[in-house]
Amino acid sequence: MRKPSPPAPAGPAKDEPGWRNLFGHCVARKPRSDGEQSRERLLRSAIRLFAEQGYARTSTRELAQAAGANAAAISYYFGDKAGLYRAAFAEQSSDPLGNIALFDQPDFTLRQTLQGFYAQMLAPMQQGERARDAMRLWCREMLEPTGLWAREIEQNIRPEHEAFARVLARHLGADADSDDMHRLAFSIASLALQHMVGADVIEVLRPQLMATPQAAETWLGRMVDYALAMAEVERARLHATPTIDTAKDQHEEV
Repeated sequence: MRKPSPPAPAGPAKDEPGWRNLFGHCVARKPRSDGEQSRERLLRSAIRLFAEQGYARTSTRELAQAAGANAAAISYYFGDKAGLYRAAFAEQSSDPLGNIALFDQPDFTLRQTLQGFYAQMLAPMQQGERARDAMRLWCREMLEPTGLWAREIEQNIRPEHEAFARVLARHLGADADSDDMHRLAFSIASLALQHMVGADVIEVLRPQLMATPQAAETWLGRMVDYALAMAEVERARLHATPTIDTAKDQHEEV
């Protein structure tokens, strides 16, 4: 996924956050040539099969047959099975600097920051079943690591998380490297992770919440509201005058 320049700041209205416009800045796929289509079929099949079976239990022959290709095509486009696995795993990865630019802008309000943060996290999920297979592959990599997940954490997740913690600290007037800001950043991100890894559960328990683009946009708008509430609770806690009881509790924690 490639990110262009950051979008213009969104308006302050709660009910019209412009999710489709924000997602448009995150996802852009061009028409593919015949050769690229062959590569794409291999990639799609690989994402699904690796997610279902894992790297070790998926053969090169099986990958080629699922894509309607021959084994030589894997060598031509990806080098070998390991190269195809790396490409499949990287399907959901993106440039962290582009992602950060979507939420770290000096003139953004906290609401706009949160809109941009959730947009860059959830944009890949707009690709439907392909995105879900890619997320299943990530979960498979966590359970059966090949080293790619550790690299993803260091190269992509860490810089985005640390940037988000700094932006939250700037809005709340807090220490950018405090445990409080990192705790808040993880908690806000967890709201989006429910969509990313729990979509199958949502479809079973409450399918109407994600059944239409409008329903999904409504939930995303609420997600920003929930995150704002979390941030405001943290702001109040940070700037509250300690009472005798809270001072005692803080001393006992130390």
